[in-house]
Amino acid sequence: MSAKNNPKILRAWAMFDWANSAYNLVITSTVFPAYYVAITANKQSGDRVTFFGKSFVNTALQDYALAVAYLVMVALLPILSSIADYRGNKKIFMQFFTWLGSISCGLLFFFTRNTLEMGIVCFALAAIGYSGGFVFYNSYLPEIATIDMQDKVSAKGFTYGYIGSVILQVICFVFVLKPELFGIDGARAAQLSFLLVGIWWIGFAYIPFSRLPKGSPNANPHHHNIIKGGFIELGKVWKQVKQMPLLKRFLPAFFCYSMGVQTIMLVAASFGAKVLNLPTANLIAVILIIQLVAIAGATLMSRLSGIYGNIKVLSGVVVIWIGACIAAYFIQNANQFYALAAVVGLVMGGIQSLSRSTYSKYLPQDIPDTASFFSFYDVTEKLAIVGGMFSFGIIEEITGSMRNSALALCGYFILGLILLISLLAVERKISKLAPVN
Repeated sequence: MSAKNNPKILRAWAMFDWANSAYNLVITSTVFPAYYVAITANKQSGDRVTFFGKSFVNTALQDYALAVAYLVMVALLPILSSIADYRGNKKIFMQFFTWLGSISCGLLFFFTRNTLEMGIVCFALAAIGYSGGFVFYNSYLPEIATIDMQDKVSAKGFTYGYIGSVILQVICFVFVLKPELFGIDGARAAQLSFLLVGIWWIGFAYIPFSRLPKGSPNANPHHHNIIKGGFIELGKVWKQVKQMPLLKRFLPAFFCYSMGVQTIMLVAASFGAKVLNLPTANLIAVILIIQLVAIAGATLMSRLSGIYGNIKVLSGVVVIWIGACIAAYFIQNANQFYALAAVVGLVMGGIQSLSRSTYSKYLPQDIPDTASFFSFYDVTEKLAIVGGMFSFGIIEEITGSMRNSALALCGYFILGLILLISLLAVERKISKLAPVN
């Protein structure tokens, strides 16, 4: 295992966020949602589309596609990550999912209303590639950084991600706003953006691929085939998690508030396009605001955690998210949407970065099977996305309004806040029992 806190390795690790965050911004947050709503809404069918013979509300279908993609990862990641630790080859899995995601984004270049099924399938596969690569990326954090550096390094990764994604988003912004400069129409400009995401993603990913260690195999001898060995390693990690009082309490809290956070991030652009009728250019601009503010948010939360502690800061951030959900229900115009976006951006970067580093701090340090441990973190997050996206889509279909779906997310944040407060009490109790040096 390479020495921890190596600046070159830390920068290379952060570059993976730079590479794949372009997908998160262009595909899930800006250009794709706006393009999708535009090509699937018409006077004849309204906002309904037919997918493999079944009728759906267009935005609900998009929500369901993401939910199914993350449900697939919930089933696969614990097995794959434990196998990666068992064999010490997590970089190979990281590369596989990166290629899957980037190729799927590239194929969205051919997405039109006439190829709806193909487009939705590629959209889901890109989500699988993104989430699959991220679990192995996250698992490197305790391997490359000491515990006192993990908040800072985690924030560095998100900062790189926000900066890199904004750069590509600005390039796509030019294509979408001024397609005539390139001799193309608006639809082709969006499709070209999807292709650029695929190229950007795989291209920059080879910086971390060239520098990160391949992963250390579990030191214990094994006499099982690779699948059985993966399940055995997973079982061992699960037993360890149950013996960690802080970790086993943090995961349920993380699950609850992530149902709200991840869903809002994935539906924000569709909400603006459908509820407020914001044009694509405005949506891209507001998401850029969110990304830029999120850079400051990730850094700010990292510093605040050093003063007040991670759980106190997370609790405060969750309170702000509750207010954001209530505001989304009452929002009426573009200016209010922009103001809300700035608030969301500030807490979005902070809650993601601080959640990852908090989990990493609760892990035993200097363990070889970090991918298996982080699979629990990522499975928790993916299950939260599945629950959040399904509930958001179902409430919209039942009530006919995305506003009601947004308001319902408050319940998830409130549960998360209650669990964080209980975790804080346990943390204080343990600190009192700890011996004084």
